[in-house]
This record gives sequence, C-alpha cells and structure tokens, in this order.
Amino acid sequence: MAARERKKLQTAKRIYRTAVDLFVERGFDNVSVQEVAEAAEVSKMTVFNYFGTKEDLVFRPMEEHFGDVARAVRERKPGESAVDAVRRQFLELVEARDPSVGLHSEPFARQVRRLVMETPALMERAFLAAQKGSRDLAGILAEETGDAMLATVVAATLSAARNALIEEHHNRVEAGESPDVVAADAAERARHAFDLIEKGLSGYAVKL
Repeated sequence: MAARERKKLQTAKRIYRTAVDLFVERGFDNVSVQEVAEAAEVSKMTVFNYFGTKEDLVFRPMEEHFGDVARAVRERKPGESAVDAVRRQFLELVEARDPSVGLHSEPFARQVRRLVMETPALMERAFLAAQKGSRDLAGILAEETGDAMLATVVAATLSAARNALIEEHHNRVEAGESPDVVAADAAERARHAFDLIEKGLSGYAVKL
C-alpha cells in the first residue's frame, strides 16, 4: 500500500474512533461535527470529505456488513444452497471472532452497537440498512428462482436467524460472560439455528 493511501486510512480511522468516543461519552446528538474535527485534529471539511454526514461517522465503517447475507448467497459456489452459503459465511466470521458478529474481545464494536441502540436516528438508519440487505437478498433469490414471494420469505428468515445469533452474542457479553466463553459454543448455536431453517421448521413447536 502506498504511503498516501496508508495515511488516508489512518486519518479515517482516527476520525472514526474519535467520533465514536465523543458520541459514547456525551451522546450522538450532543456532539457537533466541528467538535469531532477539533478532537481529531483535522478540519471540518476533512471530516465531511471522508464520511459525508454525521451519521456516516458511525455507519460508514460497518455498512458493508449489512450486505453480508446477500453477498454470501451471490458469491456461493455451484451446488451450494442459500442456507449453506449463509451458514458457512457466518461460521467463518465466528471462527475469526469478527467484531461484526459480536465476538471480538476488544469492546469498541459493542460500544458502537450500544450507541446505535440508544440513538433513535441511528436506530432508524440501522433498520433501513438491514431492510435493504434483506431486500437485496430477496432480489437475488427471486431472479434465480422466479418466485418473488418465497424469495422474500427465505431472505427474511435467513436475515432474522443471523441477527438473532449476533444479538445473543451481544446479550451474553453484556450479561457478564466473556467473549471467549460466548465464542466457545457460538458455532454450535449457529449450526443449530441454520439447521432449523434448513429443515423447514418441520416438527418445530408441535403442541402436545
């Protein structure tokens, strides 16, 4: 990587980290972009050049993950089902202890998540981004299968399973478990969730 590109990445990371620290400390609505710029020792214009909007200061580095499920299905190998592809991708992220699935030992990702959940404007942005990811997946499946209704059901189900697993990781850590303990059975929990989907919910919650 060229020195210029490396410097740009370092600057972007410094602005991002500074912004999140300020937002967590004082609240998203109580910090201006000018204050972020001053704390990061850059101009306000530089902040906008890198991130575009104030909300982008939180979302830009993590936006790609809202498309993870669609990407897994789009790039799957011949003979691999949609469920297999999403499960495989998720297990790879679990194995890597990726921050996007809530298993990284460094707490920064959880601080970002908490910030989003405590800020209505950011929650709305997260909801819309998640919806777009699910719609993109449904579009891929509908194009392949020709059945838009079932594609929408499958996309919503796969997205919900993935989100529920990530939510469980975060909730367990917030409740006091270490990321190492949560990660120890995360793969098993993920396999169980996606196996349930793969079996079409057959036999699930049969009332006695």
